[in-house]
Amino acid sequence: MLTGRFQPFLLREILGNPFRPVPFSPSWRTDTVLALASQMYKSREFSAMPILADALQDAGCDATDVLNHCRGPGPHVRGCWVVDRVLGKE
Repeated sequence: MLTGRFQPFLLREILGNPFRPVPFSPSWRTDTVLALASQMYKSREFSAMPILADALQDAGCDATDVLNHCRGPGPHVRGCWVVDRVLGKE
């Protein structure tokens, strides 16, 4: 069971900021972005999150919340709101 101090982190990791939803453009779902997100989701290994941020930026993503989340310290987990949005698991 998670202790109280980790619960808010986990909620932000999975839900993002519920008070500031981030629009997600389908045009950001390039082959590279989808491949990176899919691999992380399947393997449960999220060390490539900064690379996903670069790929999203190359695809035209300028959403600061998305890019900062990907480049943030983590740890990231399966259910990460950015990876789920990329994969259409909203």
